[in-house]
Amino acid sequence: MNVNEKIRMVREINHWSQEEMAEKMNMSTNGYAKIERGETKLSLHKLEQIANIFNIDVLELMNMDGKGVLFLMNENANNTNYYGNNENLTAEIEKLKLIITHKDEILVQKNEEISALKEIIRLLKGSES
Repeated sequence: MNVNEKIRMVREINHWSQEEMAEKMNMSTNGYAKIERGETKLSLHKLEQIANIFNIDVLELMNMDGKGVLFLMNENANNTNYYGNNENLTAEIEKLKLIITHKDEILVQKNEEISALKEIIRLLKGSES
């Protein structure tokens, strides 16, 4: 996988349009599109800029060979994205995401039960007075 293909893949994982990426890089949409098509030779400065936008190391961007998993976490939201060619790893990640979702649902349910029990305690204390 070429660097330009990796850039496109990471952009798509982040659910960003080419227009959004161009804006983040302070360049035209056509200029950015040429980067993704491999029609523009990338300088180290541009690679660093792109890596910073993706919040990954330049070496990670250059060395991703499509055999592993790219795991991106967005600190500003609860979004976690991944890309993987290894079906076993992808299936395992999906399974773990389901487990986490289920545990989150259980936590919400437990918090609701705690709130209900606190309300019962408050009412019982109020009736004793």
